[in-house]
Amino acid sequence: MPSSLPRILIISPNWIGDAVMAQPLLQRLRAMHPGRPIDVLAPPPVAPVWRQMREVDDVIQTTFRHGALQLRERWRLARELKRRGYAEAYVLPNTLKYALIPWLAGIARRIGYKGESRYGLINVMHHDDVPPRPMVPFYAALANAPEAPLAPAPRPALQVTPEQAAAACVKAGLAAGRPLVVFAPGAEFGSAKRWPPGHFAALAQAIVAHVPLAQVALLGSPKDRAVCDEIVAALQDTAAAPAVSNVAGQTSLAEAVALIGHSAAVVSNDSGLLHVASSLDRPVVAIYGPTDPDHAPPFSTVAAALSLRLDCSPCRQRECPLGHHDCMRKLDAALVWHTLQPMLPAAVPA
Repeated sequence: MPSSLPRILIISPNWIGDAVMAQPLLQRLRAMHPGRPIDVLAPPPVAPVWRQMREVDDVIQTTFRHGALQLRERWRLARELKRRGYAEAYVLPNTLKYALIPWLAGIARRIGYKGESRYGLINVMHHDDVPPRPMVPFYAALANAPEAPLAPAPRPALQVTPEQAAAACVKAGLAAGRPLVVFAPGAEFGSAKRWPPGHFAALAQAIVAHVPLAQVALLGSPKDRAVCDEIVAALQDTAAAPAVSNVAGQTSLAEAVALIGHSAAVVSNDSGLLHVASSLDRPVVAIYGPTDPDHAPPFSTVAAALSLRLDCSPCRQRECPLGHHDCMRKLDAALVWHTLQPMLPAAVPA
């Protein structure tokens, strides 16, 4: 039966990784208000991640264009939200545009960070002009009063069913009974965050030599297809080539999540799929160059964050401002293999 209790609305960040790292906020809200439905307002690229969270009752997809105000569309959405009876909204993006929606909908409590000086639109104001902190406790703190001391946050946790994993393997042409290692070579932020394709190719060769039955799946969005093609090209005429499948852009996000949930280990740049892997508690090797591994680290039970921590990093730039990309290029495949090898199943004879 539908709940008669007032609903809670979460307004999602625009990035997959941030959505994953916001899930402990929902864990806290569910513990504090066990009978109240929690709905999420999310853009289409992020919505599938929220559907894998057990705390979420309903996902409402937005239709906004990136960067556009679209005031008429926000007003129309606000009227729809008003009919659903929300008592409070947690506004996770820091922009004025998203804070407008619950204000227009007349939602009484509107919780969020100050962001773009959103006084009035946000009426339970948390302050983000404090020293930087990891994103998981940053979002989870919104469940408590603004003046409350920062408390340890639970770990994000997505869920994948065996049926979802089996269907995703069939769709991707992967053998469900063979060990699967996932590579996530893309990065929406920019090329500076991408480990070189030749390094990924060398790592694939080491994996297949150690575990001859292993499969390597290259995952990502359609934008990542080209860089994954470079990895496949670098493996041409090698023994590892038949074991590597480039399915970037050929799986939905839900299918990619299912494949990650089925994997033996994941090697990823600092990207949304890295945080998906952590939330599914898969063994993870995360590779950082221009970004700070302490800001959004992997949180799996078995995880390693690799960074050379050069003097020029973290520069947080989309492209290497010095032109050499040393923070990624000099982090070679041998170092990553040394970290990954203990996470993999024991070698299986071909």
